[in-house]
Amino acid sequence: MKEQQIQIRYLTVPLSELSDSDRSLYESALKASERAYAPYSRFQVGAAVLLGNGTIVTGANQENAAYPSGLCAERVALFSAGASYPEEPVVALAIIAQSEGEVRDQISPCGACCQVLLESEARSKRPMRILLCGKDSVRIIGSVASLLPFSFSPADLLK
Repeated sequence: MKEQQIQIRYLTVPLSELSDSDRSLYESALKASERAYAPYSRFQVGAAVLLGNGTIVTGANQENAAYPSGLCAERVALFSAGASYPEEPVVALAIIAQSEGEVRDQISPCGACCQVLLESEARSKRPMRILLCGKDSVRIIGSVASLLPFSFSPADLLK
């Protein structure tokens, strides 16, 4: 038996030190979270996708009384970007959550969203920066693979 360890690298950046581009992505995700339909959980999540051409596409979680018919903000944003700009690579994705008007600490995408993020990254053939946004800082992760190290990818279908 051999024990191994997985480590990931990330940056924690105070809001005051975000680049203009990352600040715009943060603010877009925050505005999107205000448009979430979350009457059951009251957990409003917003996502903003930055495309290679500079376009920002947003999404918000959409709940439904017939669980699990709703959809997470990350997938809403990515699927919208893919449908509207199929040839544009995804450069970055910002995610933010709020509850009762208060921005929450950085949250990570759920497993299903990580899988969709991973495939979007594979389609783009380039790493996608992930910004996990909080009230005072942003955790920046260089690639989706860091969030889902033992992922199932399109390459697995070819084996």
